[in-house]
Amino acid sequence: MICFPESFSFLGPKSEDSLLVAEALDGPIMQKYCSLAREYSIWLSLGGFQEKGHDAHLRNTHVIVDDAGNIRSTYSKIHLFDVDVPGGSTYRESSFTEPGKDIAAVDSPIGRLGLTICYDLRFPEIYQQLRFNHDAQVILVPSAFTPVTGQAHWEILLRARAIETQCYVIASAQAGKHNKTRESYGDTLIIDPWGTVVGRLPDRLSTGITVADIDLSLIDSVRKKMPIAEQRKPFDFWRPASL
Repeated sequence: MICFPESFSFLGPKSEDSLLVAEALDGPIMQKYCSLAREYSIWLSLGGFQEKGHDAHLRNTHVIVDDAGNIRSTYSKIHLFDVDVPGGSTYRESSFTEPGKDIAAVDSPIGRLGLTICYDLRFPEIYQQLRFNHDAQVILVPSAFTPVTGQAHWEILLRARAIETQCYVIASAQAGKHNKTRESYGDTLIIDPWGTVVGRLPDRLSTGITVADIDLSLIDSVRKKMPIAEQRKPFDFWRPASL
């Protein structure tokens, strides 16, 4: 399986430029990736794709394509990046993107996949849902983190999500300067369910491929030795305290 970063097919000088290239999933861009998956008999994680939405908005969509070229699952980014980065730029993803509403998980040859995108990383609830309600084994986090937020939090958050869910985390990242106004932190990572980095490019700003095997027996071993699924409280346990 090959995992691409967020905005894998287009990243313009202005975020709103994505509206100009947004397409339906049956449009020529996604269908070309489907044909490549079929031609080379390999699964693809494509996220996020600028999917055409409603009312002058797009959807930031993570697409899973199987080795026969079929779209197996899609997830539209729930948490939109509306942030004033300290000492940096202002981002308002919601001005041109409609948020998703549904969590997505799908079976694959490398395990059961949980789908997220970039800023979702800061919201552990979705990862808890993917692990404990949707049986995820491998969580995908295609991203385009800013240099400021990436330097401060990228690896810490990814390793935390892997440890607390006991899942592999695959975080394919945009890297370096894309144009005069856009730059991404980079540092593509693959992390095992114990929180160990098992895949990483030698230079976080490099363009390349890092490879790791997904060991499903390691997932089982970590979960058996530290059985948090049995020990945790259910979601409805956490009722508001009475005053």
